[in-house]
Amino acid sequence: MDRVFPVYTQTNNCHDCFKCLRQCPVKAIRLEEGHARVLPELCVSCGLCVEVCPAKAKCIRDDRSRVEELLASGRTVVVSLAPSWVGEFPDLPAGSLVAALEALGFAGVGETALGAQEVSASTARLLQDVPPGLYLSTACPASVEYVEKYLPDLVGSLTPLPSPLRAHAGLLREALGAETAVVFVGPCVAKKREADRWPREVEASLTFDDLYRWLEERGLDPWSLPPTGRFLLREAEEGALYPVEGGMTETLRAQGGLERVRFATVSGLEALRISLQGLDPGSLDVPCFLECLACPGGCVNGPGSRATTPVLWRRAQVEGHAQVPEAPIRRLPTLELHQAYVSCPEDVEEPGEDAIRLALRQVGKVSREDELNCGGCGYDTCRAFARALVLGRAEPSMCVSHMRNQAQRKANALLRCMPSGVVIVDRDLNIVECNEHFAVLFGEDALLAYRACEGLKGARLDRIVPFPDLFRATLETGEDLHLDLLRHKDQLFDLTLFPIDPGQTVGGVVMDVTHREIKREQIAQRAEEVIRRNLSTVQEIACRLGEHMAETEMLLRSIAEGYADPRTREGGADRP
Repeated sequence: MDRVFPVYTQTNNCHDCFKCLRQCPVKAIRLEEGHARVLPELCVSCGLCVEVCPAKAKCIRDDRSRVEELLASGRTVVVSLAPSWVGEFPDLPAGSLVAALEALGFAGVGETALGAQEVSASTARLLQDVPPGLYLSTACPASVEYVEKYLPDLVGSLTPLPSPLRAHAGLLREALGAETAVVFVGPCVAKKREADRWPREVEASLTFDDLYRWLEERGLDPWSLPPTGRFLLREAEEGALYPVEGGMTETLRAQGGLERVRFATVSGLEALRISLQGLDPGSLDVPCFLECLACPGGCVNGPGSRATTPVLWRRAQVEGHAQVPEAPIRRLPTLELHQAYVSCPEDVEEPGEDAIRLALRQVGKVSREDELNCGGCGYDTCRAFARALVLGRAEPSMCVSHMRNQAQRKANALLRCMPSGVVIVDRDLNIVECNEHFAVLFGEDALLAYRACEGLKGARLDRIVPFPDLFRATLETGEDLHLDLLRHKDQLFDLTLFPIDPGQTVGGVVMDVTHREIKREQIAQRAEEVIRRNLSTVQEIACRLGEHMAETEMLLRSIAEGYADPRTREGGADRP
């Protein structure tokens, strides 16, 4: 079927934190340009990445549109309801939840736990006379797919039975007709994958979170509805224990007659790996049945849940609701159940040693000592990370130590090349880092100390710099400080201070501007001398020009008066 895989990434929300990769038990994540993409061929749909993603970039596919198409098709559509609903909807009567689902358009609601009882009955019959060896439960589809892909040598140990959901779907179709469409509702993501693989048995799967959103959009509050609904077929009994860790085992023990079988329960895929990796089933001298659950604590802790109550509280609710008959139950299966499983390990060509070494050198791992195996990249070892690099599933920038070393080298190169003195100090005014130019500025003793301990790491600032109070002020105020001319004895400094981590670290850039300022003063003095001399010359010229103009004016006046009419000179009395 052409559908989006049950778990996918909203790329725009993915912020290259790699938390999904670190938590993924099968490393089914590929990093591309800093974004984490789910690899369907490797994923087992456990949903752990959805739970841990801080940016909510990992999403679970919502199959509601498919369900609405089924409801509109005219077919009889019924719900197979996971028994963990008791912890998901606290204090809600079963009849009210059934009524709410029927209000959405479903023809009825049955308990998946009825299918669990069928599986327990068939498993008990299978274990009656089995030889010594390992027998793995197949109730959890995520753990089954994990064995198929990552523990292929143990596929033969999987009990040849389908999941409780598929068994319940068989019961519903047998009772309601072969064309009945079955939709699962529960906390499991892997059930969506199960519906994709066996669409003729399970048409679609909704998580509890999907159901909550649908009810909210339709304005339906299950707690406000009268408990008028009833479960299809009949109410479940011991099968209601399946969603808690050890629940299936308890139902098998209650069957009786399995005293020679040893039972154990493992929840969480990492715990399953630790329990089974390298195990030779032939080494077991008794029949050992292992209940396998992908979610720690069981289905009550599934990723499709919206419940915020503690897992132990949810477990208590489920156990309190289950109506377990007195042992021995001696239940007989009503369906002939069978499912064959085949191994499907990853089909890739494993990188050779030369390719691994080349990938390691990409991230600065040239010797065994360089392989820190810190796990910061998300992989357990540096070699596993190198394998992912070769396969194109990882990027060099994911290596924390490599990026830190690169950043340190770049910072050191910048410090060395800067012509100014640079220093970083902590809240106690101890030097974190500085360059050689900084040491040169403050005398021979500081330079000798620098050469003895590069960077002057741990040195007290007040023993080197005559103005530590300025650094302390920047620490306290958290504001930048710039002084063009800071005088100390015969030196002049240009000082810039700035907070790096407010209240914790401060950076400083110091330049010796003594010679520059002396030259500036000399130039100013010379300019003043030139101005003074020019002013004297101008004043002298002006003075001489003034005397010359006065003499010229007197001469011209005398000439003019000599040529003037005598009567004019006498005031003009004889003028006609």
